[in-house]
Amino acid sequence: MSCVLDEKQEEMLQFIEQLVNIDSGSYVKDGIDTIGLIMKGHYEKLGFLVETIPQEENGNHLIIQHQDAVDPKIIIVAHMDTVFPKGTVAKRPFRIEEDRAYGPGVVDMKSSLVELLYAIKYMKEEGFEGYKNVQIILNSDEEIGSPTSRSLIMEKAQGKEFALIMEPARKDGSLVSARRGGGHYTLIVKGKSAHAGIEPEKGRSAIEELAHKVIQLHHLTDHPKGISVNVGMIEGGSAYNTVSSKAVAHIDIRIAQMDQAKSLLEKMQEICSSTSVPGTKIKLTGEIGRPPMEKTEQTKSLLEIIRKVGEEIGIKVSDTSTGGGSDASFTAATGVATVDGLGPVGGNAHSDEEYLEIPTLTERTLLLAKTIQKLSE
Repeated sequence: MSCVLDEKQEEMLQFIEQLVNIDSGSYVKDGIDTIGLIMKGHYEKLGFLVETIPQEENGNHLIIQHQDAVDPKIIIVAHMDTVFPKGTVAKRPFRIEEDRAYGPGVVDMKSSLVELLYAIKYMKEEGFEGYKNVQIILNSDEEIGSPTSRSLIMEKAQGKEFALIMEPARKDGSLVSARRGGGHYTLIVKGKSAHAGIEPEKGRSAIEELAHKVIQLHHLTDHPKGISVNVGMIEGGSAYNTVSSKAVAHIDIRIAQMDQAKSLLEKMQEICSSTSVPGTKIKLTGEIGRPPMEKTEQTKSLLEIIRKVGEEIGIKVSDTSTGGGSDASFTAATGVATVDGLGPVGGNAHSDEEYLEIPTLTERTLLLAKTIQKLSE
């Protein structure tokens, strides 16, 4: 479909190329801060005030709102970090093939940063004032669970009516109305080492004990209820001919509803309260880092507004749930109506084949701009 912003597409792509070709993995502070300075300059030219929240190890966060804004009711969250380490851009910089753009972080979420800025520009150029009703947070650590920005996002979400989260739309164009919550737990087993050939009976195998626990933990998974427990990494032992004295499991858990957390943790603790291999000891640590984003009545109402805006401009808006986490969980946890996936359409995020569907760039920019305006009327 044609879009009134189509004439801006080439300009937007050039901006995306600039951002993609800056390494900004979650631990590449200089790269993230470079992107932050670029975005700060663009917003200040539009009359926005930009507050920098400095971080020692991670990139700095930005809080952005127009100089004429008074008690904005919309919070918009986008992240500047990617999952890719320093040096990735040199190996595979931004490129375009037919209707797709490729490069590290191209859709998750360098394109969203550009989309958001151009939605603001569009409103200003068209004489709409919805941009005065938004407070924007650009954070630097979403891909590692937002450890330094989580409290900032939840603080700024207080008192807001709507939260728009700029993760990319799904491959089919769907917005995200629900996300499972997630947590990371670490299980440490300590045993006793011994020579596996000469006196194995004197050993207490931490690996054997860990194997029992992995099976028991995986049995807690209940996919129909949205609960999953996955031991994604294990480590242990010092040599193949030695009874292992230590073994470690890293556990990912996912829940669809917050009230599932207590019961799941109790079951995990029960499993870890006793051992199958006498003489071994167990320690379980961790927490739920992201609460689930549940599809509430407020969310449904916000989705309906976005659907109607979509109809007006010729975009069919659908929504879906996903198991992946995002900062939407934090705004939703404060009780604010939250919709995610408002970035452009793309796919294969976090991989070498991550791509942006170029034709959706200007469409989604228009959808975002008009949604902000509708929510501000």
